[in-house]
Amino acid sequence: MLELHYKEQGQGYPILLIHGLFGSLANLGMLAKRLTELSYRVISVDTLNHGLSPRSDLMDYQHQAKAIKALCDKLDISHCAIVGHSMGGKIAMATAQLYPDLVSTLVVGDIAPVAYQHNHTAVFSGLNSFDPKDISSRNEADELLTKHVQELGVRQFLLKSLAKTDQGWQWLFDVQRLELCYSNIIGWKEFARYNGPCLFIKGEKSDYIMSEHQPIVIQQFPRAELKMIAGTGHWLHAEKPAIFNRLTEQFLAKHI
Repeated sequence: MLELHYKEQGQGYPILLIHGLFGSLANLGMLAKRLTELSYRVISVDTLNHGLSPRSDLMDYQHQAKAIKALCDKLDISHCAIVGHSMGGKIAMATAQLYPDLVSTLVVGDIAPVAYQHNHTAVFSGLNSFDPKDISSRNEADELLTKHVQELGVRQFLLKSLAKTDQGWQWLFDVQRLELCYSNIIGWKEFARYNGPCLFIKGEKSDYIMSEHQPIVIQQFPRAELKMIAGTGHWLHAEKPAIFNRLTEQFLAKHI
């Protein structure tokens, strides 16, 4: 089993934080800091093909959940809470469904347990339009991405994973493998019903959690609760971190 890269902070009840597509463990850094202050043991994870974690041609959610379980075994964690955003939320849900004795509590940021028709064609086109080693600055990368990705917030999010190394600029995610595995990333397979406490947090302007998803959520997660953050889109944890963090910490405090 491939060993995920992670960052561990604090002491207390363990909470795993899992980022979304094109992200890294730094994405939920503000939440990690807050939970550490509240005396939790926080493990922030780079998912497969992201950050410093291994590269793999397998990104189906069963495989990714197994990687999370292997990390917990390595860290001698027998019970934990998991907070995941977007793709990370699907990894969290799959882990809870496959290993219910491991996951005591679940917080899912703006994603439902469904297969999506969303596509990131423009994002992949932008990422494939240039070799980051050929650029001289982050601003140059932004200008090149702008030809394909109009949304400033999306470009800013992507550029957080652009790093300058001794070999030049490079993405902290594997563009080729993410594109190869994309159908698995937007897909979903229900593994089992999870009966633990769950909080789904929706961005008001996002179309990732819709009213028609509610019966599907309840079917798979019968104890699910839903909160909505006004004025936010899919990246709600970055747009209104104080509210997202407060909802998360209140739910965790209630159920841990």
